[in-house]
Amino acid sequence: MPKHTSLISAVGLFVTSSAAVLATGVAMTTPASAHEDHGRFSAGEPGDPKKPARVVEVRMFEGSGKMGFEPARIEVRRGEQVRFVVRNDGEEDHEFILATVAENRKHAGVMKKHPEMEHDDPNGKRILPYGNGEIVWKFTKRGEFEFACLIPGHYEKGMFGKIIVK
Repeated sequence: MPKHTSLISAVGLFVTSSAAVLATGVAMTTPASAHEDHGRFSAGEPGDPKKPARVVEVRMFEGSGKMGFEPARIEVRRGEQVRFVVRNDGEEDHEFILATVAENRKHAGVMKKHPEMEHDDPNGKRILPYGNGEIVWKFTKRGEFEFACLIPGHYEKGMFGKIIVK
């Protein structure tokens, strides 16, 4: 066998192996796999839009180097269903993601690797500038949870709030 054929075979094997590793790595880190298991959520469960719910209006804002939500603290009762009406008064896209602090911080790290990731999940939505959206949520567990914008840099500028379930 001539030497160049062995070299071509070796290069072909390397390229094939590298492509398989790359494909596996990409598949393991794609945005779709970065979301929590949509069958279970830490802060409760998706609500039933056909049932009554307390309406809580949440405003997203930015300015003077800060970003945030109003209100930044919300109290609910265990078993209560809430319709979050979220309004983005800012000039940038923002998100409303409902989870634990630890889950949001972990997911914020994934968002830094995949800034193009957009959310339209039962527990989170991306809201365009001057747009609005809704999330209907039933709080089935007591504790402290968080709503946050996980677009890179937004959380660090103060774009998070607390939900206390009593």
